[in-house]
Amino acid sequence: MAEAANQEREEQFDVLTTTGEKTGLTKPRSLVHRDGDYHRAVHVWIFAENTQELLLQRRADGKDSWPGLWDISSAGHISAGDSSLVTARRELYEELGVTLPKDAFEFLFIFLQEWSATFHLREAVHVSSRLFAKAMTNQRNCVRLLIVTNNGTFINNEFNDVYLVTTLDPIPLEAFTFQLAVTAPSYDSEVSAVKYISWKEYKNLLAKEDPDYVPYDVAGKYSQLFDILSERYKENSEARSFSIQNQLDRYVPIRLDAELNGLTEGDRKALILLIKAAMVIDEIFYLQVWYSNPILRDWLKERSELSNLDKLKWMYYSINRSPWSVLDENKAFLTTADSAVKLYEKCTKSIPGWKGLEYRAAFPMVKPPGANFYPPDMDKNEFELWKNSLKGDQRDSATGFFNVIRRHSESDVGASSFSSACYTTDTVAKSIPDLDLTDSPSLKRLLNGKADAFLSNDYYDSEIAWMELDSKLDVTIGPYETYEDTLFGYKATFEAFIGVRDDEATSKVKLFGDQLQVLEQNLPFDDSFKSKDVTAAPIRVIKLIYNAGDVKGPQTVAFNLPNDERIVKDRGTSMVMLKNVSEAKFKHILLPIAAICVKEDQRKLVDFESFFTHTICHECCHGIGPHTITLPSGQESTVRLELKELHSALEEAKADIVGLWALKFLIKKELLPDCLVESMYVSFLAGCFRSIRFGLDESHGKGQALQFNWLFEKKAFILHSDGTFSVNFEKVEGAVESLSREILTIQARGDKAAALSLLQTYGKLTPPLRAAMDKLEKVQVPVDIAPIFTTAEEILKEK
Repeated sequence: MAEAANQEREEQFDVLTTTGEKTGLTKPRSLVHRDGDYHRAVHVWIFAENTQELLLQRRADGKDSWPGLWDISSAGHISAGDSSLVTARRELYEELGVTLPKDAFEFLFIFLQEWSATFHLREAVHVSSRLFAKAMTNQRNCVRLLIVTNNGTFINNEFNDVYLVTTLDPIPLEAFTFQLAVTAPSYDSEVSAVKYISWKEYKNLLAKEDPDYVPYDVAGKYSQLFDILSERYKENSEARSFSIQNQLDRYVPIRLDAELNGLTEGDRKALILLIKAAMVIDEIFYLQVWYSNPILRDWLKERSELSNLDKLKWMYYSINRSPWSVLDENKAFLTTADSAVKLYEKCTKSIPGWKGLEYRAAFPMVKPPGANFYPPDMDKNEFELWKNSLKGDQRDSATGFFNVIRRHSESDVGASSFSSACYTTDTVAKSIPDLDLTDSPSLKRLLNGKADAFLSNDYYDSEIAWMELDSKLDVTIGPYETYEDTLFGYKATFEAFIGVRDDEATSKVKLFGDQLQVLEQNLPFDDSFKSKDVTAAPIRVIKLIYNAGDVKGPQTVAFNLPNDERIVKDRGTSMVMLKNVSEAKFKHILLPIAAICVKEDQRKLVDFESFFTHTICHECCHGIGPHTITLPSGQESTVRLELKELHSALEEAKADIVGLWALKFLIKKELLPDCLVESMYVSFLAGCFRSIRFGLDESHGKGQALQFNWLFEKKAFILHSDGTFSVNFEKVEGAVESLSREILTIQARGDKAAALSLLQTYGKLTPPLRAAMDKLEKVQVPVDIAPIFTTAEEILKEK
């Protein structure tokens, strides 16, 4: 059933002039064309799903732009200072009297129209001689149509952001209001009529160059619109089910158990409340991914029992926590046609007997690089221009971990804290267990600090408390990783890990945290970049009971936190190892990979101790090397701020390869047994194939590809005629050290250009890697595990 949104109609748009001043008046599109102010535009198509029809508008006679012809549902130029989505919504309102919320608009693609002084869209639209002659009947209009100028300067290209609004049924034609007088009282309407037409019939008319329709090249770039509709509404549920099932099969379901014998009765009660708090973290993360993601989740869950296809959609969505598949470089496995139906009652003037517009809550086919941290139509350039206009604390907030960027109006962009950005952080704070439940002083301090942080948006003290946690019940909860923000890598997502500490394993790994300063001083790069005061890192080994939030796709085996450079500089970092997750991955993923990709005589060297020990070193090495840096200009900055969207992949590569270097260093110092040498390198080789299968859009996957290709180029990894690989023990140590030096130096200099060059050169799927990936897929070795939290399920049943 459609969700009854019962929303009040939005306030009338504040319309801007080209200077950005609020006037309540905007130019009609004809005057925009005439004055030649702009070179960006929006196209909005309204599509009725049940009838498979597109809405067209007829341009009024006597207008400069294609007078009398049928055209796009709505379109207009983007004024200076305006944004794409704001313009799309405003043009639809002004031209047709339709007001829709932002989640009705699906961004499809950018269409480049190429202009010249003699032909209008000659290459992109292929104007026929017949249509060209028709346009020439009015020489004055033709000149304005064909040539866009800005103070006498020709604009050669026009970029059009193409949006689709998907409704269930057509909007009643009598509901439309043409060129609203309230917004343009002194201008005649540009629209004389509207009609719905089958998209297939419309495509055929364009192909035939029907003179009654504004021409678009349906054999060229604009054919994407029709290709999308054709693919989206194919009647083949069996094929879709088969495709999603194959995607699901890459994950092996694993039941994760943890012994709770060491917990007090109070800790068990606190555990129940913490799991419930983690469930609220899920709610926040879904919203951070995309603003229509929560309603999509609810819709899929409600319908999951209707058919096998609906069940598969829900299962795969639950793993990815979005409609984009992590293992397929974030390619969408769902479309807006699968999304929730919402009712918007007051989208047009009132029509007797019509309850309002039912539409699909949209999401783009291409995963938004800025997730829901930035306005959906904000690009890097707009953000940088806005950020550079700020000073002091405002500028810090713009790039801060714990703030989102919102467009409050067409001319007002600002940063809002997580705690005031419609996130339910207050609900998380209220879900924190009563401090009297636990006897652990450090856990009490952590819980108290987290409750305050979720309300204040200041996480500093709570993270110090997390680093000093010494409790059988282990809790990590809050905003941490920045992987989701691929626009800049600034913004943190919420996550939660609840576990029980493995005391015996924790005591064994203390060595690594204690050696961080020694490792820092011996890192293979220039001494001038090294820190003199690295703090020993506490390491806790736990059995995972439950996780939530940003835990989509492949599961982490460990984490090193916090990422906040202020805390790293003052207090260092702390590590948590998820031993039961590591054991599951080694058994179900790494060993089968080694059996296929590693040369037979080296397979016996792949063992859990080496795999787990390198994981520990990986996390330790997040805490050493460059973090806060001094630029050549003398300005202090951070690696994250300088490398931006490249930071995550390079940092994962650094931790991996420097972790391998660190293992050999500790063996040479006789702090680790010499028997690890060969096994750690071969286990690392097998692990490369495991991580690369996560996809090159994922930071660990891209970072691992960089390492593999570098070591392969240096002949540290050898490809054999049977398609297997082995480690060249004579060359691997030098290759590991050279890549460690390369990455550390790039980070220390904040050299984004060098980082980009390194990732572009080595962070890719080369033929040897592709062959290995194909072998693993053919044999159907799982890519990762899908945890089933049996212990959590059982304890939640307790009263």
